[in-house]
Amino acid sequence: MFRCPSTTLPTSRISLGSPRRSPLASPVFGPQIAPVAFGFAAIARRIAVVASLAFAVATPAFAQQTSEAAPMVVAASDAAADAALPGGASAVPAMRMGAGSQASAANDLDARQKALDARTAENNYRYAVAQHNCYSKFFVNHCLNSARDDMRVVAADIRKEQLALDDEKRVEHARQRDEQAAIKRAQNEADAPARAAQDTRNAQAYDEKQRQHQLNQAQREAEAPQRAANEKAFQQKQQQHAIDQAQRGISPSQAAANQKAYDAKQADFQRKLDEAHQQAAQKAQERAGKQQRFEQKQSEATQHKADVAARQKQAAEKARQKQEEQTKQQQQLDQQQKQQPQQ
Repeated sequence: MFRCPSTTLPTSRISLGSPRRSPLASPVFGPQIAPVAFGFAAIARRIAVVASLAFAVATPAFAQQTSEAAPMVVAASDAAADAALPGGASAVPAMRMGAGSQASAANDLDARQKALDARTAENNYRYAVAQHNCYSKFFVNHCLNSARDDMRVVAADIRKEQLALDDEKRVEHARQRDEQAAIKRAQNEADAPARAAQDTRNAQAYDEKQRQHQLNQAQREAEAPQRAANEKAFQQKQQQHAIDQAQRGISPSQAAANQKAYDAKQADFQRKLDEAHQQAAQKAQERAGKQQRFEQKQSEATQHKADVAARQKQAAEKARQKQEEQTKQQQQLDQQQKQQPQQ
């Protein structure tokens, strides 16, 4: 197997120029292989210098990152130890009732995640350094296998802690979701009286509009005979006026002129009467449209109210079921905690 040339100066007491100990200086390999060998040696020295510089630069940054993450890891470990105390001796569940406890729990999880990431980066870096150092030893494969085994042991430990941290994150997320749902339910229950009062006001306004509409309709029906009598009296007056003109002996030309003026006046009256009827019909159509839209809105409001009541009932049922499930889970946890000291 190819072996990486040494990156250090030779320790042999025989000089490099001695042809008796150096195979590269033999008569057979000297002219052809010596330049290649020296080239490989120069490349190896450059690689060693670059690796040493990278190690010198990366080590302070890594140490600083690890030192910053260490207090967070200690705090997270203390919190986990307090949570594991029997009998609920820890004060963490009580503190989680406020917003400050939620932020603290999230910060602890983030700190532990950063610490695991830092350990992973350190493990990978140490494995890379070990790989680099193995190529300067005689048993390269054995050294590489040992470095790989050490790296895998540390990675397995990190993986185990990562899985436990993921489980805690899921539990924390579920708890926050349940708290938000409880807050929303409480807000809906608090707003229920206001919504009921608004529905009552809407119903009263609807009843008032219906009553006013019925009054207006009754008033128009009561005025209908009077309007018909007024129109009939006007026609009789016009007829009487024509008879009076005939009795006074008006000339035919004058009668024709009077008739023409009368016809024009009647036409104008008829036009105004038609316009009045048209406006009345248009207003009646508008009132019918408004009444239809109003009834549709009331129907939609009734349907919406029924839907809201159904959703509230369904939400209450789900909340009750969820509360029962949580109670069962809490009972199971209490039983498990009681059984653990016995074991």
